Amino acid sequence: MTGSLEIQHDVPLAPLCTLGVGGAARRYVLARDPSQAAAAAAWARSETLPLFVLGGGSNLVVSDEGHPGLVLHVDLRGVEAVEADGAVLVTAGAGEPWDPFVARCVERGWAGLECLSGIPGCVGATPIQNVGAYGQDVSETLERVHALDLASGTPVSFAGPECDFAYRDSRFKREDQGRFLITGVSFRLRPGGAPAVRYPELERALVGAAGPTLADVRATVIALRRRKSMVIDPDDPNRRSVGSFFMNPVVDAAEAESVRARVDAADASSMPAFAAGDGRVKLSAAWLIERSGLARGHGEGPVGLSTRHTLAIVNRGGATARQVVAFARSVRDRVRDRLGVVLRPEPVFVNLDFGG
Repeated sequence: MTGSLEIQHDVPLAPLCTLGVGGAARRYVLARDPSQAAAAAAWARSETLPLFVLGGGSNLVVSDEGHPGLVLHVDLRGVEAVEADGAVLVTAGAGEPWDPFVARCVERGWAGLECLSGIPGCVGATPIQNVGAYGQDVSETLERVHALDLASGTPVSFAGPECDFAYRDSRFKREDQGRFLITGVSFRLRPGGAPAVRYPELERALVGAAGPTLADVRATVIALRRRKSMVIDPDDPNRRSVGSFFMNPVVDAAEAESVRARVDAADASSMPAFAAGDGRVKLSAAWLIERSGLARGHGEGPVGLSTRHTLAIVNRGGATARQVVAFARSVRDRVRDRLGVVLRPEPVFVNLDFGG
């Protein structure tokens, strides 16, 4: 205990992360209000300790050595909604679990987040990597990010355009990584709005549904994710993962044609490729992994590809972070060597380097 700040020592991090690997936090604080978070950050600065902010733990690979400084676990709760200009401005604390928050919005008929159903983690993590799925990204509806500048302890906020969003990316993941602690996020949603049905897999799953509702889309997305073990299910042997381990690569047209030339004719004709602007093409990382010769369930000891989705790397039980990273590198290298595309990892690596 330091003043009113309760600092714990040697707290295991693996149980706090969906992948279930990693060592302990040498020091750990659970913050349930912004003042606690600010005090913890100030204490870390005064002690010159490296600070890591932990949310829902759904997109992390923590090293076997854990974290040598302070892990600040953010559990800031609360949801407020205000009607304005025909929309609903919904603000949620960073520690609010994401999927229950989406469910709440869908139940109230507020459109804009329905395709992001079933994603594990907390609200505060969604702007960092511009969370998206089934044709929808948080950047489409995000109105403002509320944060704490960790260097000064000053509250700050960013309008959506100021977050500099890109595909699974933002300023918080790039040049400002580690600078801000997100305390809440505001979304501008559409009361009574129609659901976003523009992703081919989702469109196919909804065939026959006349005028699908927000609830229909949410239920369908969760069913699709469940088939891929992309929801948290304690009985699923594929449950220990970070979800999609690699991002779908965006390449130029020449690179896409090079990939097409490296696979057989049947695969070449059906290769998933989507326009990504500026003449670039988004490819499917899962398809690339499979065409490199790796099937679902392929693995090495306690680490392997999910039996339901090639894009998820799972801890089958008892895996170490080193084993997960080594396996992931082997998948990346195989795709690079056989198809000429370098896959980029999606999770955050804590006290370890994935390597180039």
